[in-house]
Amino acid sequence: MATPVKLAIVYYSCTGTIAEIAKELHDAAIKAGAEVRLLKAAELAPRSAIDSNPAWAANHTATADIPEATPDDIDWADAVVFGTPTRFGNVSSQLKQFIDTLGGLWAQGRLADKVYSGFVSTATAHAGHESTLLALYNSVHHFGGIIVTPGFTDPAKFIDGNPYGTSHADGQGSNPVDDTTRTAARIQAERVVQIAAQVKAA
Repeated sequence: MATPVKLAIVYYSCTGTIAEIAKELHDAAIKAGAEVRLLKAAELAPRSAIDSNPAWAANHTATADIPEATPDDIDWADAVVFGTPTRFGNVSSQLKQFIDTLGGLWAQGRLADKVYSGFVSTATAHAGHESTLLALYNSVHHFGGIIVTPGFTDPAKFIDGNPYGTSHADGQGSNPVDDTTRTAARIQAERVVQIAAQVKAA
């Protein structure tokens, strides 16, 4: 690609599932030719809450070197992929707090005409995969952004079955990110980069 797509992957992850999917998207997007920033939303929970859950504390430590996202990262990007665990079928407060800081860019029209996509994790199979992604995309409609979902554009999508974005049910940590989810993330990353390149060229 002559001028690489600039992709920001902005996620919140509590116990690490979303962080792992974000890394998969990151690697696939780089292979697809994009320039990628892997970024996390700032943690809002107190340290006592983090330390009360060993998996949360471990992920907090493991991702300490991941930069926190800023509005400048979104301004820089041609495409943005947001990731969140579901919270009662909705976006996590940490990611929503970051999105809410983008009002200044929105007021200037600087969020419009970018490509956006999303990914999610839940504890159980029917715990808000689709509703969380649809809730996330409500903000993109207000941005004037271009929502790019994986759809059923690849035969592998009929295995994971979610056309709205990559999703994974982690079974409260008992179901690690598997090949099905990794394949879904690859398909999504490649599609986002492909469509963003077309938009950028136009």
